[in-house]
Amino acid sequence: MIAMASESAATLYTNARFAGSDKPQELLVENGLFAAIGEDLDKSLPAQGYDLSGVKTVDLGGKLVSSPFCDTHLHLDYVFTARKPGAVNETGTLFEGIQRWSDTKSDLTVDEVKERARKAVAMEVHHGVQYIRSHADVTDPNLTSLKALLELKEELKDIVTIQIVSFPQEGMYSYKGGDELVEEGLKMGADCVGGIPHYETCREFGERSMHKVVELAAKYGKLIDVHCDETDDPNSRFVELLSALAYAEGIGEMTTASHTCSLGSTDNSYFFHLTKLLKAAKINFACAPTENLYLQGRQDTFPKRRGITRVKELTDAGINVSLGQDSMQDPWYPLGNGNMMIILDYVLHLAQMMSFPEIDDALKFLTINGATTMHLRDQYGLEVGKPANFIVLDAPTVFDAVYERCGILRSVRNGRTLFTSKTTIDSEIPLLR
Repeated sequence: MIAMASESAATLYTNARFAGSDKPQELLVENGLFAAIGEDLDKSLPAQGYDLSGVKTVDLGGKLVSSPFCDTHLHLDYVFTARKPGAVNETGTLFEGIQRWSDTKSDLTVDEVKERARKAVAMEVHHGVQYIRSHADVTDPNLTSLKALLELKEELKDIVTIQIVSFPQEGMYSYKGGDELVEEGLKMGADCVGGIPHYETCREFGERSMHKVVELAAKYGKLIDVHCDETDDPNSRFVELLSALAYAEGIGEMTTASHTCSLGSTDNSYFFHLTKLLKAAKINFACAPTENLYLQGRQDTFPKRRGITRVKELTDAGINVSLGQDSMQDPWYPLGNGNMMIILDYVLHLAQMMSFPEIDDALKFLTINGATTMHLRDQYGLEVGKPANFIVLDAPTVFDAVYERCGILRSVRNGRTLFTSKTTIDSEIPLLR
Protein backbone atom coordinates (compact mmCIF):
# COMPACT_ATOMS: atom_id res chain seq x y z
CA MET A 1 0.00 0.00 0.00
CA ILE A 2 1.31 3.45 -0.90
CA ALA A 3 1.82 5.87 1.96
CA MET A 4 0.25 9.31 1.83
CA ALA A 5 2.56 11.75 0.09
CA SER A 6 3.80 14.96 1.63
CA GLU A 7 3.88 18.02 -0.60
CA SER A 8 7.67 18.22 -0.60
CA ALA A 9 8.46 14.52 -0.84
CA ALA A 10 6.45 13.27 -3.84
CA THR A 11 6.48 13.81 -7.60
CA LEU A 12 4.37 12.17 -10.28
CA TYR A 13 6.19 11.87 -13.60
CA THR A 14 3.75 11.46 -16.47
CA ASN A 15 3.93 10.71 -20.18
CA ALA A 16 7.06 8.57 -19.96
CA ARG A 17 8.08 5.93 -22.48
CA PHE A 18 9.67 2.66 -21.39
CA ALA A 19 11.67 0.39 -23.67
CA GLY A 20 9.35 -2.16 -25.26
CA SER A 21 6.14 -0.42 -24.19
CA ASP A 22 3.76 1.29 -26.61
CA LYS A 23 1.75 3.07 -23.94
CA PRO A 24 2.77 6.07 -21.84
CA GLN A 25 3.81 5.22 -18.29
CA GLU A 26 3.79 7.17 -15.06
CA LEU A 27 6.14 7.05 -12.09
CA LEU A 28 5.27 8.17 -8.59
CA VAL A 29 8.39 9.04 -6.62
CA GLU A 30 8.02 9.35 -2.87
CA ASN A 31 10.73 9.99 -0.31
CA GLY A 32 13.42 9.08 -2.80
CA LEU A 33 11.89 5.76 -3.85
CA PHE A 34 9.64 4.52 -6.64
CA ALA A 35 6.25 4.29 -4.92
CA ALA A 36 4.22 3.29 -7.99
CA ILE A 37 4.87 2.67 -11.69
CA GLY A 38 2.27 2.05 -14.36
CA GLU A 39 -0.30 3.46 -16.75
CA ASP A 40 -2.72 6.23 -15.77
CA LEU A 41 -1.60 6.53 -12.15
CA ASP A 42 -3.14 10.00 -12.08
CA LYS A 43 -6.50 8.24 -12.36
CA SER A 44 -5.96 4.91 -10.61
CA LEU A 45 -4.30 6.25 -7.48
CA PRO A 46 -7.11 8.68 -6.53
CA ALA A 47 -9.54 5.82 -7.11
CA GLN A 48 -7.62 3.92 -4.44
CA GLY A 49 -7.93 6.83 -2.02
CA TYR A 50 -4.54 8.39 -2.68
CA ASP A 51 -4.59 12.19 -2.50
CA LEU A 52 -2.57 13.66 -5.36
CA SER A 53 -3.52 17.26 -4.63
CA GLY A 54 -0.16 18.05 -3.02
CA VAL A 55 1.95 16.00 -5.41
CA LYS A 56 4.10 17.80 -7.96
CA THR A 57 3.51 16.66 -11.55
CA VAL A 58 6.20 16.62 -14.25
CA ASP A 59 5.32 15.85 -17.87
CA LEU A 60 8.17 14.00 -19.57
CA GLY A 61 6.78 14.66 -23.02
CA GLY A 62 6.72 11.09 -24.30
CA LYS A 63 10.48 10.72 -24.01
CA LEU A 64 12.29 7.48 -23.20
CA VAL A 65 12.89 6.82 -19.51
CA SER A 66 15.69 4.48 -18.54
CA SER A 67 17.65 3.44 -15.51
CA PRO A 68 20.85 5.51 -15.30
CA PHE A 69 23.89 4.51 -17.31
CA CYS A 70 26.79 2.59 -15.80
CA ASP A 71 30.40 3.14 -16.82
CA THR A 72 31.97 -0.08 -15.61
CA HIS A 73 35.56 0.65 -16.55
CA LEU A 74 37.24 4.02 -16.03
CA HIS A 75 40.51 5.40 -14.62
CA LEU A 76 39.56 8.59 -12.82
CA ASP A 77 43.08 9.09 -11.50
CA TYR A 78 44.49 9.26 -15.05
CA VAL A 79 42.06 11.68 -16.67
CA PHE A 80 43.39 14.78 -18.47
CA THR A 81 47.07 13.84 -18.11
CA ALA A 82 47.76 13.13 -21.81
CA ARG A 83 49.55 16.46 -22.41
CA LYS A 84 51.63 16.33 -19.27
CA PRO A 85 55.36 16.70 -19.99
CA GLY A 86 56.71 13.23 -20.71
CA ALA A 87 53.25 11.63 -20.93
CA VAL A 88 52.77 11.65 -24.70
CA ASN A 89 52.43 8.11 -26.06
CA GLU A 90 54.33 8.20 -29.36
CA THR A 91 53.65 4.59 -30.43
CA GLY A 92 49.99 4.48 -29.34
CA THR A 93 50.55 1.12 -27.65
CA LEU A 94 49.24 -0.12 -24.33
CA PHE A 95 52.69 -0.83 -22.97
CA GLU A 96 54.11 2.58 -23.82
CA GLY A 97 51.08 4.12 -22.14
CA ILE A 98 51.92 2.25 -18.94
CA GLN A 99 55.54 3.38 -19.19
CA ARG A 100 54.57 7.01 -19.80
CA TRP A 101 52.28 6.91 -16.74
CA SER A 102 55.01 5.30 -14.65
CA ASP A 103 57.46 8.01 -15.67
CA THR A 104 55.14 10.93 -14.92
CA LYS A 105 53.02 9.96 -11.90
CA SER A 106 55.52 10.82 -9.16
CA ASP A 107 54.25 14.38 -8.69
CA LEU A 108 50.60 13.44 -8.08
CA THR A 109 48.82 15.01 -5.12
CA VAL A 110 45.47 14.11 -3.63
CA ASP A 111 44.00 17.52 -4.42
CA GLU A 112 45.22 17.50 -8.02
CA VAL A 113 43.83 14.01 -8.68
CA LYS A 114 40.51 14.99 -7.17
CA GLU A 115 40.29 18.16 -9.24
CA ARG A 116 40.76 16.27 -12.50
CA ALA A 117 38.53 13.39 -11.47
CA ARG A 118 35.74 15.71 -10.36
CA LYS A 119 35.67 17.27 -13.83
CA ALA A 120 35.45 13.82 -15.43
CA VAL A 121 32.62 12.75 -13.12
CA ALA A 122 30.65 15.88 -14.01
CA MET A 123 31.05 15.11 -17.71
CA GLU A 124 29.85 11.54 -17.21
CA VAL A 125 26.86 12.56 -15.08
CA HIS A 126 25.79 15.06 -17.74
CA HIS A 127 25.76 12.12 -20.16
CA GLY A 128 23.41 10.10 -17.95
CA VAL A 129 25.91 8.11 -15.90
CA GLN A 130 25.19 7.58 -12.20
CA TYR A 131 27.36 4.52 -11.60
CA ILE A 132 31.12 4.40 -12.19
CA ARG A 133 33.69 1.73 -11.49
CA SER A 134 37.11 3.37 -11.41
CA HIS A 135 40.47 1.70 -11.09
CA ALA A 136 42.98 3.39 -8.80
CA ASP A 137 46.68 2.73 -9.37
CA VAL A 138 48.17 1.41 -6.13
CA THR A 139 51.68 0.78 -7.48
CA ASP A 140 52.69 3.88 -5.56
CA PRO A 141 53.98 3.65 -1.97
CA ASN A 142 52.01 6.78 -1.10
CA LEU A 143 48.74 5.39 -2.53
CA THR A 144 47.92 8.92 -3.69
CA SER A 145 45.36 7.95 -6.34
CA LEU A 146 43.50 5.64 -3.99
CA LYS A 147 43.34 8.21 -1.22
CA ALA A 148 42.01 10.81 -3.65
CA LEU A 149 39.32 8.57 -5.13
CA LEU A 150 38.19 7.31 -1.73
CA GLU A 151 37.63 10.91 -0.66
CA LEU A 152 35.85 11.73 -3.91
CA LYS A 153 33.61 8.67 -3.64
CA GLU A 154 32.30 9.91 -0.30
CA GLU A 155 32.01 13.55 -1.34
CA LEU A 156 29.99 12.76 -4.49
CA LYS A 157 27.86 9.86 -3.21
CA ASP A 158 24.63 11.84 -3.55
CA ILE A 159 25.37 12.40 -7.24
CA VAL A 160 27.11 9.24 -8.38
CA THR A 161 27.95 5.77 -7.05
CA ILE A 162 31.68 5.13 -7.44
CA GLN A 163 33.25 1.72 -6.98
CA ILE A 164 37.03 1.66 -6.65
CA VAL A 165 39.39 -1.08 -7.77
CA SER A 166 42.70 -1.53 -5.96
CA PHE A 167 44.65 -1.85 -9.18
CA PRO A 168 48.38 -2.62 -9.60
CA GLN A 169 49.01 -0.82 -12.90
CA GLU A 170 52.67 -1.86 -12.99
CA GLY A 171 52.04 -5.42 -11.89
CA MET A 172 51.27 -7.27 -8.68
CA TYR A 173 54.62 -9.06 -8.73
CA SER A 174 56.59 -7.16 -11.38
CA TYR A 175 56.34 -4.07 -9.16
CA LYS A 176 58.09 -4.64 -5.84
CA GLY A 177 55.51 -5.12 -3.10
CA GLY A 178 52.62 -4.73 -5.54
CA ASP A 179 50.61 -7.52 -3.94
CA GLU A 180 51.00 -5.89 -0.52
CA LEU A 181 49.86 -2.53 -1.91
CA VAL A 182 46.78 -4.13 -3.47
CA GLU A 183 45.90 -5.64 -0.10
CA GLU A 184 46.51 -2.35 1.67
CA GLY A 185 44.13 -0.72 -0.80
CA LEU A 186 41.43 -3.18 0.19
CA LYS A 187 42.00 -2.46 3.86
CA MET A 188 41.65 1.26 3.14
CA GLY A 189 38.23 0.76 1.56
CA ALA A 190 38.59 -0.20 -2.11
CA ASP A 191 35.61 -2.19 -3.36
CA CYS A 192 37.37 -4.51 -5.80
CA VAL A 193 40.60 -6.46 -6.18
CA GLY A 194 42.45 -5.68 -9.40
CA GLY A 195 45.23 -7.30 -11.39
CA ILE A 196 47.03 -7.11 -14.75
CA PRO A 197 48.44 -10.60 -15.43
CA HIS A 198 49.40 -10.04 -19.07
CA TYR A 199 51.71 -7.18 -18.04
CA GLU A 200 53.61 -9.21 -15.45
CA THR A 201 57.17 -9.95 -16.54
CA CYS A 202 56.51 -13.66 -17.02
CA ARG A 203 53.56 -16.02 -17.34
CA GLU A 204 54.25 -17.54 -13.93
CA PHE A 205 53.89 -14.14 -12.25
CA GLY A 206 50.63 -13.58 -14.14
CA GLU A 207 49.25 -16.91 -12.98
CA ARG A 208 50.40 -16.24 -9.43
CA SER A 209 48.61 -12.89 -9.49
CA MET A 210 45.33 -14.53 -10.48
CA HIS A 211 45.55 -16.86 -7.48
CA LYS A 212 46.32 -13.88 -5.26
CA VAL A 213 43.40 -11.83 -6.62
CA VAL A 214 40.89 -14.57 -5.80
CA GLU A 215 42.52 -15.20 -2.43
CA LEU A 216 42.24 -11.53 -1.47
CA ALA A 217 38.64 -11.28 -2.70
CA ALA A 218 37.64 -14.24 -0.56
CA LYS A 219 39.59 -12.97 2.45
CA TYR A 220 38.08 -9.48 2.44
CA GLY A 221 34.69 -10.15 0.82
CA LYS A 222 35.48 -7.90 -2.15
CA LEU A 223 34.52 -7.86 -5.81
CA ILE A 224 37.09 -8.67 -8.50
CA ASP A 225 37.92 -6.66 -11.62
CA VAL A 226 41.04 -7.71 -13.53
CA HIS A 227 42.62 -6.08 -16.57
CA CYS A 228 42.75 -9.43 -18.28
CA ASP A 229 44.44 -10.41 -21.57
CA GLU A 230 44.53 -6.86 -22.92
CA THR A 231 46.76 -8.03 -25.74
CA ASP A 232 46.58 -9.33 -29.29
CA ASP A 233 48.45 -12.46 -28.21
CA PRO A 234 46.08 -15.43 -28.72
CA ASN A 235 48.11 -17.39 -26.16
CA SER A 236 47.31 -14.95 -23.35
CA ARG A 237 44.64 -16.93 -21.56
CA PHE A 238 44.46 -15.61 -18.04
CA VAL A 239 40.69 -15.22 -18.30
CA GLU A 240 40.49 -19.01 -18.30
CA LEU A 241 42.45 -19.26 -15.05
CA LEU A 242 40.56 -16.37 -13.44
CA SER A 243 37.22 -17.96 -14.34
CA ALA A 244 38.24 -21.38 -13.06
CA LEU A 245 39.48 -19.97 -9.75
CA ALA A 246 36.41 -17.76 -9.27
CA TYR A 247 34.15 -20.70 -10.13
CA ALA A 248 35.90 -22.93 -7.60
CA GLU A 249 35.58 -20.23 -4.94
CA GLY A 250 31.90 -19.64 -5.79
CA ILE A 251 32.41 -15.93 -6.53
CA GLY A 252 32.04 -15.86 -10.31
CA GLU A 253 29.12 -13.41 -10.23
CA MET A 254 31.34 -11.01 -8.24
CA THR A 255 34.14 -11.27 -10.81
CA THR A 256 34.80 -9.14 -13.90
CA ALA A 257 37.33 -9.70 -16.65
CA SER A 258 38.02 -6.35 -18.29
CA HIS A 259 39.23 -5.94 -21.89
CA THR A 260 39.99 -9.63 -22.77
CA CYS A 261 41.20 -8.46 -26.20
CA SER A 262 43.00 -11.74 -26.78
CA LEU A 263 39.63 -13.45 -27.26
CA GLY A 264 39.40 -11.51 -30.50
CA SER A 265 42.55 -13.30 -31.67
CA THR A 266 42.03 -16.84 -30.36
CA ASP A 267 40.60 -19.48 -32.65
CA ASN A 268 36.97 -20.55 -32.47
CA SER A 269 37.77 -24.01 -31.16
CA TYR A 270 39.38 -22.59 -28.03
CA PHE A 271 36.74 -19.90 -27.52
CA PHE A 272 33.75 -22.19 -27.73
CA HIS A 273 35.42 -24.64 -25.36
CA LEU A 274 36.06 -21.74 -22.96
CA THR A 275 32.44 -20.62 -23.19
CA LYS A 276 31.28 -23.60 -21.12
CA LEU A 277 33.50 -22.49 -18.22
CA LEU A 278 32.50 -18.83 -18.56
CA LYS A 279 28.81 -19.70 -18.39
CA ALA A 280 29.29 -22.00 -15.43
CA ALA A 281 31.34 -19.42 -13.55
CA LYS A 282 28.88 -16.61 -14.40
CA ILE A 283 31.68 -14.06 -14.59
CA ASN A 284 31.18 -10.63 -16.13
CA PHE A 285 33.04 -8.91 -18.95
CA ALA A 286 33.77 -5.19 -19.30
CA CYS A 287 34.62 -3.99 -22.79
CA ALA A 288 36.29 -0.65 -23.60
CA PRO A 289 35.78 -0.49 -27.37
CA THR A 290 37.18 2.94 -28.21
CA GLU A 291 40.42 2.59 -26.31
CA ASN A 292 41.11 -0.97 -27.43
CA LEU A 293 40.29 -0.15 -31.04
CA TYR A 294 42.95 2.56 -30.76
CA LEU A 295 45.58 0.58 -28.82
CA GLN A 296 45.36 -2.93 -30.18
CA GLY A 297 46.54 -4.28 -33.52
CA ARG A 298 49.52 -1.92 -33.50
CA GLN A 299 51.83 -4.64 -34.79
CA ASP A 300 49.38 -5.62 -37.53
CA THR A 301 49.58 -4.34 -41.09
CA PHE A 302 46.57 -5.80 -42.90
CA PRO A 303 44.28 -7.50 -42.16
CA LYS A 304 44.21 -5.41 -38.97
CA ARG A 305 42.41 -6.68 -35.89
CA ARG A 306 39.61 -4.71 -34.27
CA GLY A 307 41.12 -5.12 -30.82
CA ILE A 308 37.98 -5.81 -28.80
CA THR A 309 36.68 -8.91 -27.10
CA ARG A 310 33.94 -11.11 -28.56
CA VAL A 311 31.00 -9.02 -27.40
CA LYS A 312 28.45 -10.60 -29.72
CA GLU A 313 29.50 -14.19 -29.09
CA LEU A 314 29.62 -13.68 -25.31
CA THR A 315 26.21 -11.99 -25.35
CA ASP A 316 24.68 -14.68 -27.53
CA ALA A 317 25.99 -17.27 -25.06
CA GLY A 318 24.17 -15.52 -22.21
CA ILE A 319 27.34 -14.09 -20.63
CA ASN A 320 27.09 -10.60 -19.17
CA VAL A 321 28.98 -7.86 -21.02
CA SER A 322 29.05 -4.19 -19.99
CA LEU A 323 30.92 -1.18 -21.35
CA GLY A 324 33.41 1.41 -20.17
CA GLN A 325 34.83 4.73 -21.35
CA ASP A 326 38.17 3.65 -19.84
CA SER A 327 40.13 6.83 -20.60
CA MET A 328 39.70 10.56 -20.90
CA GLN A 329 42.75 12.23 -22.41
CA ASP A 330 45.41 10.11 -20.73
CA PRO A 331 48.64 8.42 -21.92
CA TRP A 332 46.61 5.57 -23.38
CA TYR A 333 43.91 7.47 -25.27
CA PRO A 334 43.83 11.12 -26.39
CA LEU A 335 40.03 11.48 -26.51
CA GLY A 336 37.09 10.31 -24.37
CA ASN A 337 34.37 12.57 -22.97
CA GLY A 338 32.23 10.25 -20.85
CA ASN A 339 29.42 9.96 -23.41
CA MET A 340 28.42 6.31 -23.10
CA MET A 341 26.14 6.59 -26.13
CA ILE A 342 29.30 6.99 -28.21
CA ILE A 343 30.85 3.95 -26.52
CA LEU A 344 27.68 1.97 -27.29
CA ASP A 345 27.75 3.14 -30.89
CA TYR A 346 31.30 1.90 -31.31
CA VAL A 347 30.65 -1.52 -29.83
CA LEU A 348 27.55 -2.12 -31.96
CA HIS A 349 29.58 -1.38 -35.08
CA LEU A 350 32.71 -3.26 -34.09
CA ALA A 351 30.84 -6.32 -32.83
CA GLN A 352 28.49 -6.19 -35.83
CA MET A 353 25.44 -6.22 -33.55
CA MET A 354 23.13 -4.16 -35.72
CA SER A 355 20.10 -6.31 -36.43
CA PHE A 356 16.95 -4.44 -35.45
CA PRO A 357 16.33 -6.68 -32.39
CA GLU A 358 19.93 -6.08 -31.25
CA ILE A 359 19.62 -2.31 -31.64
CA ASP A 360 16.26 -2.28 -29.86
CA ASP A 361 17.90 -4.09 -26.93
CA ALA A 362 21.19 -2.20 -27.01
CA LEU A 363 20.73 0.01 -23.94
CA LYS A 364 21.14 -3.08 -21.77
CA PHE A 365 24.91 -2.75 -22.22
CA LEU A 366 24.79 0.61 -20.42
CA THR A 367 22.10 -0.23 -17.89
CA ILE A 368 21.18 -3.65 -16.52
CA ASN A 369 24.39 -5.29 -17.76
CA GLY A 370 26.42 -2.58 -16.06
CA ALA A 371 24.51 -2.95 -12.79
CA THR A 372 25.08 -6.71 -12.99
CA THR A 373 28.82 -6.20 -13.45
CA MET A 374 28.89 -3.84 -10.47
CA HIS A 375 26.84 -6.30 -8.39
CA LEU A 376 24.18 -3.64 -7.70
CA ARG A 377 21.04 -5.26 -9.07
CA ASP A 378 19.27 -5.22 -5.69
CA GLN A 379 19.22 -1.40 -5.72
CA TYR A 380 18.98 -0.79 -9.45
CA GLY A 381 16.08 -0.60 -11.88
CA LEU A 382 12.69 0.94 -12.54
CA GLU A 383 10.89 -1.07 -9.88
CA VAL A 384 8.62 -0.14 -6.98
CA GLY A 385 10.52 0.08 -3.72
CA LYS A 386 13.90 0.76 -5.30
CA PRO A 387 15.74 4.10 -5.22
CA ALA A 388 14.20 6.55 -7.69
CA ASN A 389 17.19 6.79 -10.00
CA PHE A 390 16.45 7.34 -13.68
CA ILE A 391 17.28 9.36 -16.76
CA VAL A 392 15.19 10.82 -19.56
CA LEU A 393 16.67 10.51 -23.03
CA ASP A 394 15.94 12.89 -25.89
CA ALA A 395 14.24 10.20 -27.98
CA PRO A 396 10.95 8.27 -27.89
CA THR A 397 12.41 4.75 -28.36
CA VAL A 398 15.63 2.84 -27.84
CA PHE A 399 16.16 2.63 -31.58
CA ASP A 400 15.85 6.40 -31.95
CA ALA A 401 18.15 6.95 -28.97
CA VAL A 402 20.85 4.72 -30.49
CA TYR A 403 20.30 6.05 -34.03
CA GLU A 404 20.62 9.67 -32.93
CA ARG A 405 23.24 9.09 -30.21
CA CYS A 406 20.82 11.24 -28.26
CA GLY A 407 21.49 13.42 -25.26
CA ILE A 408 20.03 13.36 -21.76
CA LEU A 409 17.16 15.71 -20.88
CA ARG A 410 16.88 14.91 -17.17
CA SER A 411 18.70 12.90 -14.51
CA VAL A 412 17.02 11.99 -11.22
CA ARG A 413 18.77 10.36 -8.27
CA ASN A 414 16.99 9.29 -5.10
CA GLY A 415 14.06 11.40 -6.23
CA ARG A 416 16.18 14.55 -6.59
CA THR A 417 16.64 16.10 -10.03
CA LEU A 418 20.36 16.40 -10.68
CA PHE A 419 19.91 18.43 -13.86
CA THR A 420 17.63 19.14 -16.79
CA SER A 421 18.66 20.19 -20.27
CA LYS A 422 16.89 21.41 -23.37
CA THR A 423 17.67 20.83 -27.02
CA THR A 424 16.17 23.54 -29.19
CA ILE A 425 17.01 24.85 -32.64
CA ASP A 426 16.22 28.38 -33.81
CA SER A 427 15.83 28.78 -37.54
CA GLU A 428 13.60 30.69 -39.95
CA ILE A 429 13.83 27.78 -42.39
CA PRO A 430 11.00 25.28 -41.79
CA LEU A 431 13.12 22.30 -42.83
CA LEU A 432 15.72 23.08 -40.16
CA ARG A 433 13.40 23.61 -37.24
